[in-house]
Amino acid sequence: MKAVAYSSLVAAPWKNGGGVTRELACYPAGAGFDDFLWRVSIADVHQSGPFSRFPGIDRVILLLDGGGMVLRDEAGEHALTEALAPHAFRGELHIDAELVGPSRDFNLMLRRGRVEGAVSVLLDSATLEAGQAARLLFCASGQWQIDGQCELQQGDHVLIESGLANGIAMLEAGALLCVDIKLI
Repeated sequence: MKAVAYSSLVAAPWKNGGGVTRELACYPAGAGFDDFLWRVSIADVHQSGPFSRFPGIDRVILLLDGGGMVLRDEAGEHALTEALAPHAFRGELHIDAELVGPSRDFNLMLRRGRVEGAVSVLLDSATLEAGQAARLLFCASGQWQIDGQCELQQGDHVLIESGLANGIAMLEAGALLCVDIKLI
């Protein structure tokens, strides 16, 4: 188990060309936007505009920092202005984002009918149950230790594919995002 530093992630243009994303993990490895089963990424948002559409993909987005944005679709709007509050939506929706201020967000994408997943926010030490096909831990803030062997600083992440239980120790107050994914 080895931490991956945020600074080592490669920035790539969004599917719609309107921003920049950094991929933390994708399955299967090397899959593109059209054939991944699941994907976790971080996006830097500096302008208002439409979200990329991903038909057949369930999405979860969380504001990490910055002013956030207001998301508008056919059903109404959602203010994504509170940090670390997950918001789920379907990837085929026509969504326009009105930026409140420059933002960084965390994204989970899941191919509907093939995988299931969720994002939870840990604010204290914990023991996470086993049983998931994959688990990604992302340090949103503070400092964390995983299974007594891997330390995460702000922006670091680790991908655990073993399905084992994980002991999480908070070394410095903060927030740790836990993404659990399972194939169905």
